Amino acid sequence: QVQLVESGGGSVQAGGSLRLSCAASGYTARRKYMAWFRQAPGKEREGVASIYIGDGDTYSTTYADSVKGRFTISQDNAKNTRYLQMNSLKPEDTATYYCAASSTQWVTRPLVQDEYIYWGRGTQDTVSS
Repeated sequence: QVQLVESGGGSVQAGGSLRLSCAASGYTARRKYMAWFRQAPGKEREGVASIYIGDGDTYSTTYADSVKGRFTISQDNAKNTRYLQMNSLKPEDTATYYCAASSTQWVTRPLVQDEYIYWGRGTQDTVSS
C-alpha cells in the first residue's frame, strides 16, 4: 500500500523559508513523477513543482511560473523522500501543500493533478506579511 506523508509545514514571515518533506512507503519512485501541489482557501488546487526520477542519477524538474527561482524540488532516493525548499516566501504562498505521486512514467502534464493517483494528507503553510 502506497503512503505519502508530508511534514515540515508551519508559519513564517514573508521573505522567510520552509522546507517540506514527503516520505514515501510502498512506492518505487524510479521512472515515475512526484509533485507538490497546493490549495489555498477558496481556490483550486494547483501544481507547484514536479520531479521525474529516471535511471541512475537522472531527473528532470518542472515548476509553476509563480514559484520559479524561489522553490526547489529535490529527492533523496536512499530515504525515498522528496523535498520542497521554499525561499523568499510571500503571503500568497499560504496554502495546504500536498505531495503526489504517479503510477507510471507516462505523464504529459506534470503539474496537473489528474496525472497523479497517490496523495498525501497535506501540510499547512502560513506566510504572514
